[in-house]
Amino acid sequence: MVFTLDTSMHPDLANLAWLIGRWEGVGVVGYPTIESRQFGQEIVCTHDGRPFLEWHSHTWLLDEAGKKVRPLATELGIWRPQEPGPDGTNVELLLTHPTGFVEMYAGKAEPAKVELRTDGVMRSPSAKEYVAGTRLYGLVESKLMWVMDMAAMGVPMTSHVSAELRRVE
Repeated sequence: MVFTLDTSMHPDLANLAWLIGRWEGVGVVGYPTIESRQFGQEIVCTHDGRPFLEWHSHTWLLDEAGKKVRPLATELGIWRPQEPGPDGTNVELLLTHPTGFVEMYAGKAEPAKVELRTDGVMRSPSAKEYVAGTRLYGLVESKLMWVMDMAAMGVPMTSHVSAELRRVE
């Protein structure tokens, strides 16, 4: 699929432009406190001309045959590029989750790669313990590949989720 750059995009979004669009695919979720399972995911990343991206991700549990079983995680977010530097653009990712927590990530965006770590996590009194996370997003052979490690439930930073998504129209 040919990707066409949106010329109405704010110039500060240059190192994040490859994220814009609708993505679908599958991944694996697991953690020492849960059994590893396959999931499906849809991400929609848009802009309205201002210097930020809107992010909406839905995941659902898949059975052995790859059929949807039930919804899993939902996240709504904003990507905020900051000042460019010699080694990429500083970027923030603000994410909110219906499970009762909000994350603020900070990191670097390069063309086709973003590395982030949590700068802050807020939890509601009813949310499960979640302390910190790291995320890596990359554009590899026209696919959005991403991984997340997290520290939660008394477990130190450990691999939690990874996925491979394809751009869809």
